[in-house]
Amino acid sequence: MYITQRQQGESGRSYALRTIKENIVRLELAPGSKVSESEIAAGLGLSRTPVREALQELSRERIVEIYPQRGSIIALVDYTLVDEARFMRQCLESGVAVVLAQRAGTMDFSALRENLELQEYYLRSGNLDKLLELDNQFHQELYRLAGYENCYRMMAGMYLHFDRVRWMATQSVNQEPCVEDHRAIYQAIVEGNSREAAEVVREHLMRYRVDETKLRREYPGYFK
Repeated sequence: MYITQRQQGESGRSYALRTIKENIVRLELAPGSKVSESEIAAGLGLSRTPVREALQELSRERIVEIYPQRGSIIALVDYTLVDEARFMRQCLESGVAVVLAQRAGTMDFSALRENLELQEYYLRSGNLDKLLELDNQFHQELYRLAGYENCYRMMAGMYLHFDRVRWMATQSVNQEPCVEDHRAIYQAIVEGNSREAAEVVREHLMRYRVDETKLRREYPGYFK
């Protein structure tokens, strides 16, 4: 399992939830695989209770399937849910991009610019793990700048379905077009071009529909 340090003030349940989510996205907990509460608890230095609570929350988000007396299974990728999450992100993030473009003359976009420079660096160096991390930070920063961080947090469970496919794409599909999209989103926002910003966001998030056939071929057995 991929395990990071527990954050200061983070509850056991939150730590378990964050870690399990990260491992689902990274396919360390692969679609269709059985989840061991005791192994996760031991790896995190927790009791089984916060792990069980985290799995119950993920079952409500339809990313984990819990079977009484049989244990928990990571759900197969359901492209209906992936597309629903993509649609939700399209609606929200295109709106966020419009808000930022309309405020362009009064805002500091240096964090976005620095993130983009790092994306380009890690794209050249081939560090795909770091590239995906920066991708997530780029999108989260859009919400933060617009003042809509609560929207980002509320949608995080649904985004898991989308993020698994994004991880697969990162491993098997050329990521240069994705970074180019981010450049275009940034440019449209700082230039105050709200229509272009919204359109580039929509096109960017549509890439994962185009990749479906390739991903099914690369990851047989992971999809419904």
